[in-house]
Amino acid sequence: MTDVRAEVLEIYPEINEIADEGLRNATLSVYEKALGAGGWQPSDLHRIPFTLLIKGGTNVTFPEHVRTVARMCIAMCDLMTDAYGDRLDLNRDHLIAGAFLADVGKLIEFEEVDGEVVKGHKGQMLRHPFQGVGLCYEEGIPQEVMHIIAVHSKEGDHVARTPEALIFHHADFTDFEVLGG
Repeated sequence: MTDVRAEVLEIYPEINEIADEGLRNATLSVYEKALGAGGWQPSDLHRIPFTLLIKGGTNVTFPEHVRTVARMCIAMCDLMTDAYGDRLDLNRDHLIAGAFLADVGKLIEFEEVDGEVVKGHKGQMLRHPFQGVGLCYEEGIPQEVMHIIAVHSKEGDHVARTPEALIFHHADFTDFEVLGG
């Protein structure tokens, strides 16, 4: 495992909840590529705000948001699976990978200018769901996970979301809205 992947895993220990080793490794590869493409180091993640959309800014970091939403997704998936058993067919690995990868495109969308994180030119051209899907496609991430990424934000408002995408979408927006978005 590269140093970058080890650092990402230290920041996001819940990635280990992905049981499928291939998907877990591909998720780490996507992070490694996104960090490189955006010119970031793993330690920079703690300086990146989770959003630029909250008026007046936010003191919630990118990793705090990603981990919180991922943990919400894990809890929702486990609770619903416990409650409904085999009547509900959720793919826990896809949901967890989607939760960690949905915002990975922000590492390309955002850039640092004079010490401030702003939406860069790449972000003006393609929002983070598109950047994220592109990175994931290159790493062979399953279509079901790319669907979560593609439809998690406003881009998915007119698309039929899978159950996993619905869980992620609601967890993500719950966190965003509670934090002032």
